[in-house]
Amino acid sequence: PYPTACRIVQTLLYEGLIEQEPARKRYRPTALVQTLATGFQHDDELVRLARPHIVALTQKVGWPISVAIRVGRQMMLRDSTHANSSLTFEHYYPGFTLPILDSASGKVSMAFAPDDDREMILRFMRVSQDIDLNYLATAEVSLDVERIRANGYAVQGRNHFNLTPGKTLLFSHGFAIHFKTVVPPKDVNVILVAPKGPGHIVRRQYTEGKGVPSLIAIYQNPGRNAKKIALAWAKGIGGTRAGVIETTFKEETETDLFGEQTVLCGGASALVQAGFEVLVEAGYSPEMAYFECLHELKLIVDLMNEAGIAGMRFSISETAKWGDVSVGPKIIDASVKKRMKAALKDIQSGKFAKDWVAEYKSGYKKYNALLAAGEKHPIEKTGAKLRAMMPWMQKRQIKGAQAAY
Repeated sequence: PYPTACRIVQTLLYEGLIEQEPARKRYRPTALVQTLATGFQHDDELVRLARPHIVALTQKVGWPISVAIRVGRQMMLRDSTHANSSLTFEHYYPGFTLPILDSASGKVSMAFAPDDDREMILRFMRVSQDIDLNYLATAEVSLDVERIRANGYAVQGRNHFNLTPGKTLLFSHGFAIHFKTVVPPKDVNVILVAPKGPGHIVRRQYTEGKGVPSLIAIYQNPGRNAKKIALAWAKGIGGTRAGVIETTFKEETETDLFGEQTVLCGGASALVQAGFEVLVEAGYSPEMAYFECLHELKLIVDLMNEAGIAGMRFSISETAKWGDVSVGPKIIDASVKKRMKAALKDIQSGKFAKDWVAEYKSGYKKYNALLAAGEKHPIEKTGAKLRAMMPWMQKRQIKGAQAAY
């Protein structure tokens, strides 16, 4: 009878044995029940202890978090927050398995396993009749044990189980395709949707009803619908509110790398730090140097963004204009432009990409050292003190994931 069925459902809910799926009016067994049902009676305690932590982490970073254990040559999902995140593309429920080398958690498990255990598993896989040896060779290369141990995590962009014919592989930057660090199958769409701004700014603009201009590009189109999918994705992140331009993977990659290295990030930050140092070394207070070389930069760039360089000059004093047009070209002179051209040549030739991939594979040693040195620059301490005096400036957390910024 219906009343009896309702009471049974309520009892099961109360006991934590079933849960309602957020997106549908259906019920499913909880992780605890599925854990017990698949024969791992001791994992229920793992699920119980981990659940509040992965839920809290998902709320903080936005991405779904899973707990998995190794079962032979497979990684088996024990619990997941895929139903708690809008960034979920595949719903994986407890009991779902993937080959150990086809998942980030599997790579971590292998990297931190004792050397003898890891070699035993790989040796067994090499003689197994049901494993393609070409796939295994590629998978073993991606198992960079030292790097995973140094980083404390592993990444898995895709596997040969989920990138099947007819699907679409989407990139937000053209680097991997243009420099062939990723070679996609021929039977999938390969598209680019590149918002021209940092990720968390894209999200902030979207929630404010605005949008960040975006680029789209098509690399492979076997499904004959790649451009429609790219435009739909661009619309979904708010890009079409500001405008979408079609380009190529090559053009997006090379211009983006050039802009961030020589102007937007590398050039601007080096110029700001150098200006701050010159004023402080000349005896001026760090506070004055910060305001003149960093704080006001945003105000000037906002004017450029609104009305171009000429529009910015319309809003500043005659004295500032004269200094702009007469002194600026002496600072950023022909020698700077020559070095910018050299940087572009390194990008176009692939030298920068080769150097960056080598740095990544070596464990980010030089990269981390340079970032740490930058964080110790006096302008950071001065800036933190002055920003704390401006209550309208939200305190930002820059130690965690960008989604928590």
